Amino acid sequence: MDHSTSLTQHVNASPEKVWAVISDIPGSAATLSGVESIQMVSEGTYGEGTRWKETRSMMGRRETVELWVSQADPPRSTTVKALQGGADYTSRFTLAERDGGTDLTLTFGAEVLRPTVLSRIMMAFFGKIGMSMTRKALAKDLAEIAAKAESL
Repeated sequence: MDHSTSLTQHVNASPEKVWAVISDIPGSAATLSGVESIQMVSEGTYGEGTRWKETRSMMGRRETVELWVSQADPPRSTTVKALQGGADYTSRFTLAERDGGTDLTLTFGAEVLRPTVLSRIMMAFFGKIGMSMTRKALAKDLAEIAAKAESL
């Protein structure tokens, strides 16, 4: 059972400036209003294997998730993964230079690892609502990343 969505935001900044924002994990709580706090788990610069714990509030609930970089190709793309609540989450950022700026595309996917009958029923009823809320939160993240990159 797989659910995914993709959004693109044009940023009036170079791919290098956009990359600087998306790869600044310690600074993401200051950039993204949906992120309450960041706790680095690994040390060093952003790259494959970088790990951190991110606390967000959604729908009145606070949740902390451990994320890690599974792929990094600066300043073209990066993939971030998380396992939480029986689901495998993947966020892929792709940067493409266009019109003196950058098209930043975020593709987000969620796959339930061992779907039960109950989880299948819940996804059938609430999957579209959940993805709609997720798209709204992701669009806000992209707009905030763009604003930060454009201010650099």
